[in-house]
Amino acid sequence: MPQTRRKNTRLQIGKLKIIPLGGIGEIGKNMTVLEYEDTIIIIDCGLGFPDEDMLGIDLVIPDTTYLEKNKEKVKGLFLTHGHEDHIGAIPYVLRSINPPIYGTPLTLGIVKNKLEEFNLPMKPALKQVKAGDIIQCGSFSVEFIHVNHSIADACCLSIRTPVGTIVHSGDFKLDLTPIEGEVMNIGRLAQIGREGVLLLMCESTNAERPGYTPSEKTVGQSLEYIFRMHPDKRLIIATFSSNVHRVQQIINASVNHRRKVAVIGRSMLNILAAAIELGYMKVPDGTIINAAEIKNYKPEELTVITTGSQGEPMSALYRMTFNDHAQVRIGNSDVVVLSSSAIPGNEKTVGNIINELAHKGIPVIHDAALAVHVSGHACREELKLMHAILKPRFFMPVHGEYRHLLAHRDLALEMGMPSDNIMVGEIGQVLELTPKSAVWNGRVEAGSVMVDGNGIGDVGNVVLRDRWHLAQDGMVVVVATIDSYEKTLISGPDITSRGFVYIKESEALMNDVKAFTQRIILDCLEDSPQDRMTIKNQIRESLGQYLYDRVGRKPMIFPFIMNI
Repeated sequence: MPQTRRKNTRLQIGKLKIIPLGGIGEIGKNMTVLEYEDTIIIIDCGLGFPDEDMLGIDLVIPDTTYLEKNKEKVKGLFLTHGHEDHIGAIPYVLRSINPPIYGTPLTLGIVKNKLEEFNLPMKPALKQVKAGDIIQCGSFSVEFIHVNHSIADACCLSIRTPVGTIVHSGDFKLDLTPIEGEVMNIGRLAQIGREGVLLLMCESTNAERPGYTPSEKTVGQSLEYIFRMHPDKRLIIATFSSNVHRVQQIINASVNHRRKVAVIGRSMLNILAAAIELGYMKVPDGTIINAAEIKNYKPEELTVITTGSQGEPMSALYRMTFNDHAQVRIGNSDVVVLSSSAIPGNEKTVGNIINELAHKGIPVIHDAALAVHVSGHACREELKLMHAILKPRFFMPVHGEYRHLLAHRDLALEMGMPSDNIMVGEIGQVLELTPKSAVWNGRVEAGSVMVDGNGIGDVGNVVLRDRWHLAQDGMVVVVATIDSYEKTLISGPDITSRGFVYIKESEALMNDVKAFTQRIILDCLEDSPQDRMTIKNQIRESLGQYLYDRVGRKPMIFPFIMNI
C-alpha cells in the first residue's frame, strides 16, 4: 500500500502584541493594549495632569486612535483599581469605543459616579468582578488577583494568552498590616510563577527607592498624635479623595476625639458615598455633617476633610487658603494637614499653598515634618519580591518616568535577568511576543490628547504655542481702512495692545508704531496693487521686527485691513 502523508494538525501560534498607549515615560495616563489576532483587551484607562506649558489645559488623556480604528476587535476594558490615573479617561474614551468594563465593586462604584456627570451617547456595560474571578474574553483569560494599594479593591491581572501568561502588576505594595482586607495574594502569584510567566509588566513608580514602603497604619499613628497635640484647634486635613483607607483613619481619629467631620470637595463626597454604600468604610451615625453646618460648631469640635492636596487652583483647599470658599475660612484657630505627597510636576502648586498659609501664621503639617503620608507603591525590595515569585522570561517596566523605568531595568538585571529580555519601551511602540521571543516591531499612532473645558483634542501644539506666545509677549492689534483702487489710506492705522506694554505709559512708542505701520501700508499700496493678505503679512513681518528691535519683545500681531 502506498504510504499516506500525515497531516500536521498542530495549530500555528501567532504573535501577541503589547502596545502601551500611556503610562510609559510619564506619571499617569496609564493604558495598555493587548492584541491577539481578532481580539483586543485594554488594561486601565487613566488621565494625566497638564504640564506647566499646557496653558489652559484641564486634563490629558491617551490618544486612542488605534483603538478607534480597530473598535470591532476591542472585547473588554479591565481596571486594576479606581485611581484617576487608571480610570479618569473612561468618560472621554467611551465616546468613541464602548467595550464592557470589568472592575471590582469599589472601582466600578467610582466609575459609575464619574459617568453620571457625562452625557454619553451610549450606556456603558459595567461588569462587576471580585478578586479570584476569571473572565474569558476572546483569546484571553483574565484573572483578578488581590494586591494592597492606597485604595481598596486593587488587583493585579494574570492574563492567559495563546503564547503564554502575562502578568500586569497594576499599582501595588506589600502591606502586612492593611487597614481593611487581606495581605496581597502572594500565594496565588507564586503558584502562577511556578506554572510559568512569559512577560511581567510591573509598575516602576518607586523603583528608585530602597527598602519597603511603610504600612498605611503608620499614618494612623501620626494622625492620632496630631489630634492629641491640637485639642483646641480645628483640623483641616487634605488628602487624595480616592484613598478611602486614609479617610477612614481620619474619621476614626475624629470619633475617638469626639469631633464631627465635614467632607469638602465633590470627588471626595462621591467616593465617600460609594465606599460607605459598598461597605468599604464604616462611619458611625451622626459623625459626618453637611458643610453648611460648620458654623454651628466650635473649632475643637470639628475635623474638615478636603480635596486639594495637590494645590489645584480650583480645589477646595486652595479656595480656603485664599479666602474664596463659601463655608470654610482658614484662621488662627486652624491647623492644616497635608496628608499626601506632591505628584511630580505639582511641587510648585503645593508649595504655593504652604507658603500662603505660613504667611498667614497658620501651622501646616506635611510629610516632611511628620509621617502623615505613605506611598501606595512598591519600593525596591517589594519589586524584587514580585520578580522572584513570578520568575518571568521577559520583563517590561511600566508606570513611571523614564528614570523610573531604567531603575526598574537595573533591578531586574540585579535579579539575574538577561539584558536582552528586558523591554524598556515608549508610548505607541509595539512589542511582539511569541512563546520564546520578544521584539519591538513598529509603532501605532499614540500620544496625548488635551482636554480643555468641553473640548477634547481640539487644542494641539499650534494652539498651545500661540497661548504661550500671548502669555510671554502679549498682542498688538492693527486696524486700517484702504482704497486699493485709489492706492490711499482712508483711516488708521489704529493700534491697540494687550499684555505687551501699558499704553498710557508708552505713548511715544505707540505713536512711533502707528507712524511705522502707516509707512508699511502706504509703501505696499505704492509699489503695485496689493491684496489685503499681502499687506497683512508685511505688517506682521516688518512690525514684528521693529518692535523686537525697540523693546526686545515679539508680540503676536493681528492686522485687520478693510478695503473700500
